Amino acid sequence: KAAERQLTTAQQIEGHPLVTLQLVATDTTDPQAIAVRQAAAVHFKNIVKKGWDEHDEDGTDGINISNQDRTLIKNHLVELMCTAPPQIQAQCSEAISLIASVDFPKNWDNLLPELIQKFSSPDMNVVCGVLATANSILKRFRFVSRSDELYADILHVLERLQGPLLTLFKTTGQAVDAYANDVNELIPRLDALRSMCRIFFSLNWQDLPEFFEDHMGEFMEEFGKYLKYNNPLLQDDDEEMEPSPMDKLQAAIVDNLFLYGDKDEEPFIPFLPDFVSVVWNLLMGVSAFPKHDILATTCIKFLSSLVAKPMHKGLFNDQGTLTQITAKIVIPNLMIREVDEEKFEDDPQEFIMGDMEESDTESRRKRSQGLLRAMCKQFEAETTVICMEQITMMLNEFKSLPAEKWAAKDAAIHLMLGIAVRGESMQGVSQVNDKVNVMEFFTTHILTELQDTNHAVRPMVKATAIKFASTFRNQFTKEHIAALMPLLITHLGSPSVVVHTYSASAIEKFLVCKDATGKQAKFGGADMQPFLQPLFTGLFAIVDNVNLNENEYVMKCIMRCLSSSRDDILQVVQIVLEKLTGAVFVVAKNPRNPQYNHYMFESIAVLVKAVCSNNPEHVQTFEQLLFPPFQQVLQMDVAEFTPYVFQILAQLLEYRAENSGLGEAYSMLLGPILSPSNWERRGNIPALTRLLQAYLMKGAAEIAANGHLTGFLGVWQKLNASKASEVSGFELLGAVTQFASPEALEPLLKNVFNLLLMRMQQGKTTRYTRLFTDFLAQYIGQFGSAKAFAVLDSIQPGLSGIVLKQIWIQRLSTDPPVRMAAKNQIVGLTKIICETPSLLGDANGQQIWMQAMLAAVKILTTQESYLGASADGEQDNEIGYDPTMSRLNFASRPALDAFSNVTDAARMFARSLNQFRATNNAAILPLMQQGRTADPKSFAALEAILTKVRK
Repeated sequence: KAAERQLTTAQQIEGHPLVTLQLVATDTTDPQAIAVRQAAAVHFKNIVKKGWDEHDEDGTDGINISNQDRTLIKNHLVELMCTAPPQIQAQCSEAISLIASVDFPKNWDNLLPELIQKFSSPDMNVVCGVLATANSILKRFRFVSRSDELYADILHVLERLQGPLLTLFKTTGQAVDAYANDVNELIPRLDALRSMCRIFFSLNWQDLPEFFEDHMGEFMEEFGKYLKYNNPLLQDDDEEMEPSPMDKLQAAIVDNLFLYGDKDEEPFIPFLPDFVSVVWNLLMGVSAFPKHDILATTCIKFLSSLVAKPMHKGLFNDQGTLTQITAKIVIPNLMIREVDEEKFEDDPQEFIMGDMEESDTESRRKRSQGLLRAMCKQFEAETTVICMEQITMMLNEFKSLPAEKWAAKDAAIHLMLGIAVRGESMQGVSQVNDKVNVMEFFTTHILTELQDTNHAVRPMVKATAIKFASTFRNQFTKEHIAALMPLLITHLGSPSVVVHTYSASAIEKFLVCKDATGKQAKFGGADMQPFLQPLFTGLFAIVDNVNLNENEYVMKCIMRCLSSSRDDILQVVQIVLEKLTGAVFVVAKNPRNPQYNHYMFESIAVLVKAVCSNNPEHVQTFEQLLFPPFQQVLQMDVAEFTPYVFQILAQLLEYRAENSGLGEAYSMLLGPILSPSNWERRGNIPALTRLLQAYLMKGAAEIAANGHLTGFLGVWQKLNASKASEVSGFELLGAVTQFASPEALEPLLKNVFNLLLMRMQQGKTTRYTRLFTDFLAQYIGQFGSAKAFAVLDSIQPGLSGIVLKQIWIQRLSTDPPVRMAAKNQIVGLTKIICETPSLLGDANGQQIWMQAMLAAVKILTTQESYLGASADGEQDNEIGYDPTMSRLNFASRPALDAFSNVTDAARMFARSLNQFRATNNAAILPLMQQGRTADPKSFAALEAILTKVRK
């Protein structure tokens, strides 16, 4: 850790990145020196990652790279990558990609020519290196919305790269033919071809470029060649897991075909029939081994995209073709393989990741079911009949020998999942194939499987049956779920990790499922009461089992059960809290699973919220139970847990009874919290800020009396100095302003405004301007414009007018506020408009007054303002770990409302303006007349607001 701190300090010294790169470039064969070079390469890449983009709103961690160093680095990095050993080459390549994401092409126009120049290198390691780098850089063209800037960048690349890419593709192909008997020469060329295919994918992702349309025949000829390529030297019959270079190349080619087919590119259509045949034959030849999983799923994806489109209906519009697809592609790829059984037993986490419905991992089963759903779009009746026949055959096969043919039933259930689902949402299946009786299938084949409580019998089929029930949760009534609940609780006791995980996941999903209105839970509250004791017993038996890894699905289920139980939670609070704190003690020693940890603390937050929000007298009991494990976490400095601990401490403090003060424990904790070392870790900052806000809410007077307010502002000053923490800084400053007394604040104000203005001058960004002006609105709303203007003008005469006109009002015209910020702006602007008659004394002031009023009208009449609304809310489906900020959903609270007494900001504005007009009519009347002529639309909106109040 000491070495890490030294490096962190060193990287802030100007010239350090260049010195590090020189160390990377040291030419040596000494193994120890090579290890140092590699470590330096990683360090250099991390410096680039954190510090290259000086405009990044999250800041650069103090890293300062001069323009001269930037130029030197860019001038030498490509050459260094080409001459470095493979491990160092990979780090250099990533560094180039990171720099390119910021500078390319505008500030690094020689990058592409330099990479292209290396295409002619006789060293294939160099060629593969530059192609891999180009591929990494050009991925930015994928999966992004179109824009003029994006298309300009693509055009820049196409003009330089498209010709050399085709030439290299063809010459590399010729070399593949020439080296057909030399595997050592073949493999790097196949790797190069794959990288070129991925570059092709990036360049064609947005639109079909003219060059690729003109040369489509040449590319398609090359693609077809490799899809049919067969060389025994590249086949390793002993290898089952890793795809060969040819497998990877073929998968990349099929991905390109999918891209053109999915976009309905007209020039590609003449090539389609041949490629459908070629891909079909390729798919027929792949093995069931994992090494062919990527190739198989890519081929199935390509066929699925075509089957689903009416324009390609003729390619598949034949009963025999549909039957063959089902029998030769779908069913073989749905069947359980030996590797799946091994994974189910020995690596359940990996099995779950590939099999769960919400997982992003592509599996053969998922792709095969996707193919069935695509077939049902065009040929629903025919596909349903074919599949139902196959399902009947497989179920009969299972019935004949249940102990041996259980895999047939498993495949039958997956086949039913493939044809029965027409549409899905977060709530499960939203539309069912009306030619299939899902509930009859469930009763006959799924329920009977779940009712078998012998955990040793067909665990894989039981897992699939549970998955089926979970998938069709939307189709079940409350009575169905009540009948299923005891069965799922029983399967929590299965020794199979997959089975008890699927049971926990299914229970959790049933509890999220909504009724027909879409607003209320279908099953929860009192419905849960009979099951709470056996349910928590089953769930915590898994948590307490030291032989099992932390199971995020089980902990998520605990969280959801607690959340859904509502008032009935009181009967289990103590035992559940003891179990959860015990889990914290255990996991704190070696946190491994971020999602598990998140749901564990969410569960604690649920308990705190459920009990203490309505019963503040119970806060002390929770403090006594939670402080020991929390103190251990803080003493052990468990970085993964401290943000959670600070949030729950804030939650508890906020629930303390009014006028009860901070209490001894929180008072003792305040000093360490204000210590600068706690604020060094970026992940702590939002949670610590929330905790300090809670301190101010409950004990601002006590804090000021004990002289701690300067400590709060010291923390704010640190946060304000960095882009990465400025948002938290303003949240803290807003709380200080809201809760501290004017008398305590007044001596500190000039320094605060000085620091704000210095930061505006030195590092003005759109976000900082927004935060600064939102704070000004809050401050003026609370204390009036006279105080604020006096402080600003004491720093520099006339500064208040400059800030108003050139910063504040200008910002509102380009960056409109929303939600609570919009409400604060209305209150602040109203104070300026209606409590600052001095503005009407000269032409400049009148202009500012008019602009401020029109800015307020715009906010009030813009629907997107969501005036005064809070962005926070319990969106249960989205709860989960976020690496950027470990925010606890159930510990959250609405945004602080500095003007909770203002229930209708529009009414307050209108009444204040009407009163101000009545007393200053002579000055205002000509301004209003001029305004109506210059901007009739805005003034019509203003009159509507004022008229509504008069009524």
